[in-house]
Amino acid sequence: MNSRSPSSGGSDPDPPEALFFPNQRKESGTKALYGALKANDAMRRWIIRSTVAALVAGGCGMLTGDWRVGVTLGLITLVSVMVWSSRRESEIPRWRKPSAAQRRTEAQLKVMKQLGYRVLHARAVPGGNGQIDHFIVGRRGAFAIDSESWDKRLPLRNKLEKLYHGRFSKNERIDEALEEAKRAEELISEELGRDIKVRASLAIYGPGMPWDSHRLRGVDIITGTKVRKWLRTGRDRLSETEIEEIYQAAKKALPPRY
Repeated sequence: MNSRSPSSGGSDPDPPEALFFPNQRKESGTKALYGALKANDAMRRWIIRSTVAALVAGGCGMLTGDWRVGVTLGLITLVSVMVWSSRRESEIPRWRKPSAAQRRTEAQLKVMKQLGYRVLHARAVPGGNGQIDHFIVGRRGAFAIDSESWDKRLPLRNKLEKLYHGRFSKNERIDEALEEAKRAEELISEELGRDIKVRASLAIYGPGMPWDSHRLRGVDIITGTKVRKWLRTGRDRLSETEIEEIYQAAKKALPPRY
C-alpha cells in the first residue's frame, strides 16, 4: 500500500477546491506565468536600453573630453530608443503574435490613446468564433476595427453594394465584421444596463482605394493609413464618464483572445 500520512514527507495534496475547480487553477497558473514572463521581458528591455545609453554617454564623453556632453547625448539616446520601441512593441502577448496589419493599426491607436480614447486589442466575442482586432471608445463613440492586409496588385471596387478585390467577393468578410460588432454591441449593452452603438469597420492595407472610408453593407471600409481620421467621424458625443463606463463594460463582456 502506498498511502501517505499527513506527517510524511513529500508535497502536500491539492486543496479541495482544486479538485472541483481545475480550470480555475490552470487559469491562475497561466496568468502567473504570463506576469513573470512580462516582468522579465520588461527588465531585459530596460537593461538593453540603459546599456546602449551608457555606451553612447561614455564614448561621446571620451571623444569630446566633456562628461556633460556625454551624459546629455546618453539621455537623448535613451529617450529616442524608448520612443522607437514604444511604436514597435505590441500590447498583444507575444504568443498571440499580431499580423502586420494589426500592428500598423495599433501604432495609430497609440496616438489616439493620448487624446483620451480607450483601446482593447484582440478581444473574443462570446457566442461566436470571431475576434475583434481593436475595440475603441472615445468622445465620438465606440468602434470595432478588424485589420486586413490584402494583395495590393488587385484593385478594390464597389459594384452594386458589393465589394470586390480583383474578381474575388469580400462580402462574406464584411458580414463577419458586422456580426462581430453587433454581438459586441449586445454584450456591452447588457453589461451596462443600457443600449449603446458599436460602429463596425475593416481597415484595409495594400490595395489603393478611391476613398478614405466608405460605408458598405453596414460596415465602414477604411484605407488602413486613415484610421485616426476615420475615428473622428463618429456622430456620438460621449462624456469622460460614459467613455470609462463603456470601456470597463467591454473589458468584461469581451474577454482577451489568449
